[in-house]
Amino acid sequence: MNTHVLAPPGRLQALRELAAPLDMARSVLQAPGLVTCPRGKGETVIVLPGYGTGDRSTTVLRTFLRSLGYRARGWNLGTNRGDVEALMPLVQEYVVAHSKAADEPVHLIGWSLGGVLAREAARDLPHQVRSVITLGTPVIGGPRYTAVGRIYAAQGFDFDQIERAIAERNKTPIRVPVISIYSKADGIVAWRAAIDNHNPHVEHVEVSESHLSLGFSSSVFRIIAERLARGPATGAGSAGYAGR
Repeated sequence: MNTHVLAPPGRLQALRELAAPLDMARSVLQAPGLVTCPRGKGETVIVLPGYGTGDRSTTVLRTFLRSLGYRARGWNLGTNRGDVEALMPLVQEYVVAHSKAADEPVHLIGWSLGGVLAREAARDLPHQVRSVITLGTPVIGGPRYTAVGRIYAAQGFDFDQIERAIAERNKTPIRVPVISIYSKADGIVAWRAAIDNHNPHVEHVEVSESHLSLGFSSSVFRIIAERLARGPATGAGSAGYAGR
């Protein structure tokens, strides 16, 4: 991918996020249809929240997963303050503990920055992680191509250093299946930054929701349920991906 074509979502794109309440209301109306989703068999699913949020933001998703028979867990680390380097050891410790308790690998679902943490945990712990599903997660550039980049800049983060570190990490492929759910209507994360050209076991799935709606959307929930039940594709692929 040519990173020079990337940029954070513009103001008009960000306005799409104002429709999130309408998206959520529509999802409530569509929720009864989720009763036909495939069920789990008690597998553990850990859900990691996005920047500036905590487990409360993923309550609806975890409740849905529990209704399907999964052991859905939050991350129990309070608010995600965005310091990936500091959070990674804590997330990895949590993943290892739940994998040992379940005596099998766990699924990881990460919303936005939570997806970055999920991916990196899977990269380092392929025997403890069964699969990863990300929702609107930037896989290149870190905060550079997001609407919250200015917050990171104000805190003194070096975007060039972060991008170099990500490029170095990507030299080690993620060896478990990854589903990258993204939206061209995302007003927080540039959708092109969510396209993973580095790892062999990635499936890209395009949806139409805003960034803030991804964790509440009935259509996204159905995708998650189907992928958890059948296992993500084991080769690089794309679903609904129409250009870069």
